[in-house]
Amino acid sequence: GGPMPLFDVRRRTNTSDSPWQTLVKHGLLKKVMLAEELEELVPAPEEAAVRHLLNEHQQKAVDTVVGKVRAGEHRTFLLHGVTGSGKTEVYIRAMRAALEQGKTALMLVPEISLTPMFARRLSAHFGDAVAILHSSLSDGERLDEWNRMRTGEARICIGARSGVFAPLENLGLLIVDEEHEAAYKQDSEPRYHGRDTAIVRALKANAVVVLGSATPSMESFHNAHTGKYTYLKMDTRVSGRPLAPVEVVDMREVFSRHGKQQIFSDEMKAAIAENYERGKQTLVLLNRRGFSSFLLCRGCGHKSHCPNCDVALTYHKSEARLVCHYCGHQARVPRACENCSGPYIYYVGEGTEQIESLLQELYPDMRIARLDRDTTRRRGAFEKLLGAFAIGEIDLMVGTQMIAKGHDFHNVTLVCVITVDAGLAIPDFRSAERTFQLLTQVAGRAGRGEDRGRVLLQSYHPEHYALEYAQTQVYEKFYEHEIHFRQQMRYPPFVALINVLIHHAEYAKATTVAAEFARLLKAADKEQALRILGPAPAPLARIKGEHRLQVLIKTKNRRVAREALDAAMLALKEQAWDLRMLNVEVDPVSLM
Repeated sequence: GGPMPLFDVRRRTNTSDSPWQTLVKHGLLKKVMLAEELEELVPAPEEAAVRHLLNEHQQKAVDTVVGKVRAGEHRTFLLHGVTGSGKTEVYIRAMRAALEQGKTALMLVPEISLTPMFARRLSAHFGDAVAILHSSLSDGERLDEWNRMRTGEARICIGARSGVFAPLENLGLLIVDEEHEAAYKQDSEPRYHGRDTAIVRALKANAVVVLGSATPSMESFHNAHTGKYTYLKMDTRVSGRPLAPVEVVDMREVFSRHGKQQIFSDEMKAAIAENYERGKQTLVLLNRRGFSSFLLCRGCGHKSHCPNCDVALTYHKSEARLVCHYCGHQARVPRACENCSGPYIYYVGEGTEQIESLLQELYPDMRIARLDRDTTRRRGAFEKLLGAFAIGEIDLMVGTQMIAKGHDFHNVTLVCVITVDAGLAIPDFRSAERTFQLLTQVAGRAGRGEDRGRVLLQSYHPEHYALEYAQTQVYEKFYEHEIHFRQQMRYPPFVALINVLIHHAEYAKATTVAAEFARLLKAADKEQALRILGPAPAPLARIKGEHRLQVLIKTKNRRVAREALDAAMLALKEQAWDLRMLNVEVDPVSLM
C-alpha cells in the first residue's frame, strides 16, 4: 500500500505502537520523517489535483473566486470557513486558475513555521513553480528564491509577512491565510500590516484577494457585511465531520473540591489518560512559555524583575536561568532572596516547560514533547517536532499558540487548554476577540480524522462571553456581542485608532515631550474631529531601558488626523525635540 502514517497503521490494526517499533528494529519496516522523504511520499502534481472532491460549499467558493481571477477583475473576498472546512483546497484551485491565465499567485501565512508545511502541499500540486520567502532564510537562499521569481521560474510564492513584497510579475491572486492573526503586523520600522498591504497591492495590480479565516478579524467581518468585501461562507467540515464539542471546567469548583489550587482538573487528567489508552493523540495549550512566570520571596514579597523592563523575569528550568522575554536579559537563579536574604523562594505561575514536566510525572509511559519558541530555536526543529507528532512518535504535545494554527493531525482527538484567564485580563480592547479566536482555532485541531474530537477548557471565569461563544464555536454570535461593545466604546471598526508611543531613557524627557505633543495635537485639531486620550503610561511602562507613554487618537476622519499629526510633529521638530522619541502606529493591533 505504499508509505502510511504510523497512527493510521495502529488505528486500522487496533494495535499499540510497540509491535511496529519491534518490526522497525528488525529491519522489516522502515520509518521515515515526512520532511526528509518528501519526494517519495507526496503525490505527483497531477495525482494531487484530482485527489480531493469538493463539497457544495467549497465548489461555490471556488467558482466565485476563479470567476473573478479569469475575468481579471479586482475583488476582495472574505472566505469564512470553520476549522477543517477545506479552505486550503479552495486556495489551490484558485492558484491553478491564476496560473492557467498566465498570471502569478502569492500566499501569505502568519507564522514562518507554517511555510514549510504549506510549501510541501503546494509543491505536490505545482512542483518547482513554488518559491518560499521569509525572514528565516539565509541571504543566499533568499537571493535564490528572489531570482527565481524575478525570472519567472517560480510563479507561486508562499511566505510570511514580508512575503507580501515578493517580486512576482503579472500578479493575479493574493491569498492571506488566517487573516485575523496579529503576526501580520510589523511592529518595528517600517510599520505595515501584511494583510492590508496585500489588499493595496492587489488593487494596484487589478488582482483578486482572498482573506481566509475560521475566526475573521472584527474589521474584516464588518467590511464584508457592509459590502466592502465579498463574503463567502463554508460552515461544514470536509466529509461532514462534526466540530469537536467544547467543555468548560469551572476551576472554582475544582479549588473547592481540593481545598487548594490545581493545575490540572480531575476531568482533564482522566480525559488525557483515556485518550492515551485509546491510542489517540492529545494537544495541551498554555500560551505562556518557561517554567514559572516569576520568582517570589514568601518572606518579604520581593519579585525578580528585569533591570531594563517593567516586567518580571521568567524562570526557565532547563537553562537554569531567569529570562526577560522582551529584551533578552538573563540572570542566574538566586538561592536566597536578593532583598532580605531569606530562603523562601517560591515559583509562581505555570509555563509550558513546567506543564511538560508535570505531565511526564503523571504519565511516565506517555511520549510527551513541547512546542514553543524555546524548543524551536534551532533550524529545522519545528518541522522535526511536527513530523514526529504526525507519524505517531509523540502521544501528547504541549505548546503555546504555535500548536493552534493551521495544523492537520488526524489522530488528535483531545485538546486541553490549561487556562485562558490570563489572556482575558490583558488591558487591551481586543483581549476578548483574541481569546475567542485562539480557543476556536485550537479546538479546530481536534477531530479532523474519522474519530470525533473533544475539547476541555479550564477557567476561573467560565461565564465570560468569549468562553461561552467559544463553546458553541459560532463566530456570528460572538461578533454580534463584541461589535455592540466596540460601537458603544468607539473602537475599531467604527473609528480609526492611532497610537503614538513616546519613549526615552529619561522619564522627565519622556513625560515632557508626551505632554507637549498632546497639547500641540489638540491645538492642531481645528475641526474638533479627534478624540485625544492621554498622555498616560503604556501598559508596559518600561521596555529595554526606556520609559514609555501613550497618546491615543480616535477619529472617523483619517485625513484630519493625518493633518493634525503632521502639524504637531512639525511643531515638535521646530522646538528641537528628537522625533525619534515618537512611534506613530496607525491601526495598531496591540496597545501593549
